[in-house]
Amino acid sequence: MRLPLARYPNPKALHQQKELMMKLICLEMPLCMSRLFRYIPKSMNGVFAFEKPSGVTSNNCILDLQRLFTESDVFAEDLRKAKETTYANYATDKRNSEKFIQKKVSKVKIKVGHGGTLDPLAKGVIVVGIGSGTKKLQHYLTECRKTYETKALLGISTTTGDQEGEVLTQNPIEHITKDQVTATAPKFIGDIKQTPPIFSALKMNGKPLYDYAREGKPLPKPIKARDVKVFDIKVFEEDSLSTDHSFAKLQSKVDENGEPIEHLLANNPTLNDSPLYYSEQYLSDPNIPEDAKKTIKPQPLPTDTKLPDRLPMIHLSCDVSSGTYIRSLLNDYGRAMGSSAYMVELIRTKQAEWELGKNVFKTSDFFEKDERIWGPVLKKVLDGGSDIDLDHEFAVLSEQVLPLIEKEKLLNEQTELPDQNEQEKPDSKKRSKHDEDSDVPTKK
Repeated sequence: MRLPLARYPNPKALHQQKELMMKLICLEMPLCMSRLFRYIPKSMNGVFAFEKPSGVTSNNCILDLQRLFTESDVFAEDLRKAKETTYANYATDKRNSEKFIQKKVSKVKIKVGHGGTLDPLAKGVIVVGIGSGTKKLQHYLTECRKTYETKALLGISTTTGDQEGEVLTQNPIEHITKDQVTATAPKFIGDIKQTPPIFSALKMNGKPLYDYAREGKPLPKPIKARDVKVFDIKVFEEDSLSTDHSFAKLQSKVDENGEPIEHLLANNPTLNDSPLYYSEQYLSDPNIPEDAKKTIKPQPLPTDTKLPDRLPMIHLSCDVSSGTYIRSLLNDYGRAMGSSAYMVELIRTKQAEWELGKNVFKTSDFFEKDERIWGPVLKKVLDGGSDIDLDHEFAVLSEQVLPLIEKEKLLNEQTELPDQNEQEKPDSKKRSKHDEDSDVPTKK
């Protein structure tokens, strides 16, 4: 790609621009300014994916990205156009004052959306749409396949299906074998019905299901099972029933009388009586004995028996359709073995064409790298799609651009900014605050 020469004040710096393998829009500015060049593409619209870390909400991650993009030179043109559009829309109404319009314009941000969230403790792929790319997110929300790597502990079920909930039941585990863990996977591969967790975002008659459960009241009607598809389940056999892990056993909570809350919850029939479904393909397979197709109702742990401090673990990779609750799948997996299970770790390793370790950005790519490095790489993904090796792209671009950034730092260290009062001539006209903001139009 042939690049235009930069108009640097220092002629000796002209050759640096030839080394860049991207379009750099360079500014006519004194050498004492902080940047020698900027990357400002004409538009940034499309879809990409990033890896959400554990311990933060998906919404906060999206807001952090939106804030970064809005303040970045990379999105300067998109932001300028969005502000112009906003100004024009409000200016058509003569009742809107200039002050009112400018306030609306000042709040304009880069449009960012997601293609499905993850629970705060989960980590992994989140698909993000920018600008017009947000129109493509519906596919990721409702129609695409997702792959999760997950771990669960056996012997306890919880109100939420994961370690964030309260103990619901405790069940025997000594009868479970490694072969049984492996043999259980085919029971759920195919088209299945799945009952959403009782402690989810669902409501019944306008009331959250959670409230019915905490009040010890039965649900007005059974939770409606949903149709989902499990394309594959891989069992990491080396971890089957392992107790060599760092996940502490969830402890029972007690009420004001010192009685375990689980007794109240377990006695609520609507919490514990959801049907256990196997896949249509498994049930219709003539080669599978009929006895194996029968579901098992787990027995409660005897009152004189205690579960060990380190519960046995199962480690699975599940390739599923949109709308599948991995928490429910793991709970059903435990029930199918005559026990129970609750999720302790969840990683979304793939969503549609976006896969960890291949074409998914890390948060450090945006918040630790210079925008003149991540900007061109993101532009390439937005324009070209998922067929890209991000590590390779970052390595190549860093090799080309980092020397320039280091030289820029050196120049800034060698040059001191002159005092603003000394620069200003007595007869110079001061620019108004409004004039300085070139992104904000003026009402005519």
